[in-house]
Amino acid sequence: MEGMLSLWQSTGIANFEFEQLIMMAVGGVLLYLAIMKQFEPLLLLPIGFGAILTNIPLAGLSDAGGLLYYVYKIGIDSGVFPLIIFMGVGALTDFSALIANPKMLLLGAAAQFGIFVTLFGAILLNFIPGFEFTLKDAAAIAIIGGADGPTAIFLASKLAPDLLGAIAVAAYSYMALVPLIQPPIMRALTTKEERSIAMPQLRHVSKSEKVAFPLLVLALIIILLPAAAPLVGMFCLGNLMRESGVVERLSSTAQNELINITTIFLGLGVGSKLAADKFLTIETLGILALGAIAFSIGTASGVMMAKAMNHFSKTPINPLVGAAGVSAVPMAARVVNKVGLETNPHNFLLMHAMGPNVAGVLGSAVAAGILLAIVG
Repeated sequence: MEGMLSLWQSTGIANFEFEQLIMMAVGGVLLYLAIMKQFEPLLLLPIGFGAILTNIPLAGLSDAGGLLYYVYKIGIDSGVFPLIIFMGVGALTDFSALIANPKMLLLGAAAQFGIFVTLFGAILLNFIPGFEFTLKDAAAIAIIGGADGPTAIFLASKLAPDLLGAIAVAAYSYMALVPLIQPPIMRALTTKEERSIAMPQLRHVSKSEKVAFPLLVLALIIILLPAAAPLVGMFCLGNLMRESGVVERLSSTAQNELINITTIFLGLGVGSKLAADKFLTIETLGILALGAIAFSIGTASGVMMAKAMNHFSKTPINPLVGAAGVSAVPMAARVVNKVGLETNPHNFLLMHAMGPNVAGVLGSAVAAGILLAIVG
């Protein structure tokens, strides 16, 4: 009888808590979004599966000595995985559109406005009972507005590791929802005539310009904002490997095998932070709400900056391209192109939108460096 009792107590059924079942359901929802809706599947699938694994009673996968514990400690707590991802993203990125039209840097910068508005919004939430966000917490939450998952994870691991799960889920969820969130904002802030504006063809960019660009960006970061050097430095390394043309094998590895392997473990590590006692709080709801606000403000500020630039620019600028200033590459640029074609079937904005889109990647990394320098 005692043996049967011992056997019963070792089963999952006897040890499940209601909160763990809820978090397993959350993991199931993430798997559904990844598999059935194809919303950011490369990250949401391992995050969802990691959420299920970490909430299995008695398994201890996220406890000291468990697999997910080491994945998180080695790869995310150290900041290594997001930096490797950033190197891969750099190797995948073509800066030609930005180099050909450097003014688009302003749109990438403008789209980060939502980050700093949300920083104050998170602090103001402390006036509501149940919320206790520190300045570091607020900074980590605010970066969601940049729509850059690796940057959000990197900053959260440094400033607010207890909130990392909620921040990562919010960041990748809103990145996946770009085609749903951005178009209504873009249409509301522009007229039909503005959405129909045709932009002149971009000039050809030489190989020497492409090689010099990551070196110039890194030099500016070294001089002006060393706190952003980890993210921007790895990004520039990946891009230099791509554009130099002399390390094809390294560039290919960074773009494929290395980034894919790292993405698996990054997702599992994030999923390990979706334990019931950490995620099921009122603060998680606040993070999700603030993330939506940050992303919406970032989109709107990019569009408004593009409208202002069009007013003063000698060459026409379609305000829609400002929405691509968030760093959801290349999805935001594709959304801009789609909305533009709805108004003018002969107006292809994809290449023009790629300029502010890749500028947004740099912008979110710089914003993270500023927040680290201020509150880190």
